[in-house]
Amino acid sequence: MIEARRLHILRAVADHRTVTAAAAALYLTPSAVSQQLAALEQETGHRLVDRNARGARLTPAGEILLSHANAVLAQLERAEAELAAYGSGEAGTVTVAAFATGIGLVVAPAIGSLAATSPGIRVRVQDAEGDESLLMVLDRQVDVAVAVEYRGAPGEDDARLTRVPLYAEPFDAVLPPLHPLAGHDLIALADLAKASWIGQSAGNPCHDVTVLACEYAGFAPAFAHVSDDFRAVVALAAAGAGVALVPRSALRGTDLTGVVVRPVDGVAPTRRVFAAVRRGAEDHPLIHPVLMALREAAGRP
Repeated sequence: MIEARRLHILRAVADHRTVTAAAAALYLTPSAVSQQLAALEQETGHRLVDRNARGARLTPAGEILLSHANAVLAQLERAEAELAAYGSGEAGTVTVAAFATGIGLVVAPAIGSLAATSPGIRVRVQDAEGDESLLMVLDRQVDVAVAVEYRGAPGEDDARLTRVPLYAEPFDAVLPPLHPLAGHDLIALADLAKASWIGQSAGNPCHDVTVLACEYAGFAPAFAHVSDDFRAVVALAAAGAGVALVPRSALRGTDLTGVVVRPVDGVAPTRRVFAAVRRGAEDHPLIHPVLMALREAAGRP
């Protein structure tokens, strides 16, 4: 008989690609993870994980088991949801991981509306970048992720997650006031091909949006400075250190003294934001109202 918790460990190893990283995410020791994997291999009669100096990857047998593990774990989430509904599920805590502007735009308003509609639900918020929060959901560190579409993000057909679209927002160009294009009403990204750029760290979804937008415009941006704090990005632009693309919501409440903000000409780079939960958990009596409150806060029907 295969134990479900060992399937969860197998999925964590597949997601994190090393035993050490999977152990840290699951709050286990690497030796405990290795022992559970060994037990799972004994249960199944197959080698499931290959480990080398570069990390760990699933064998073909491991990939087969993982596809079933996703379905099994989703069904267990549904079972927990039904049991919670049977026990009324009117009170409890839901943890939400979200990036800073997402917290301001949808999470905080959702908490306000839940206080009136579902006073028994307590929401605990954890700040996390859009690419980090999805793994936090899969590792059961949080219940809900407010995440950003990025290259390599799990798709809508991913067997592990249920996604709920929230909102999309354009990126605007942020320029030093003395930049030659500062007087233009619209900024063509191709005209910034030779500029010094201020961007986010690799892995940050906003970094991907900037790089892809510039690629579509025919060039690769030359990043002179890197910061994941948009206030720092604006301050660097104000100092004449470079140009940047910044999500429009991140500019609200930011001191824009010393910079020029302009829309991008043509199809603007866009940040697409969604909520995600472990598949099967979307109908949990505590989680479902939170998802609906997030949709309402985002202006979704």
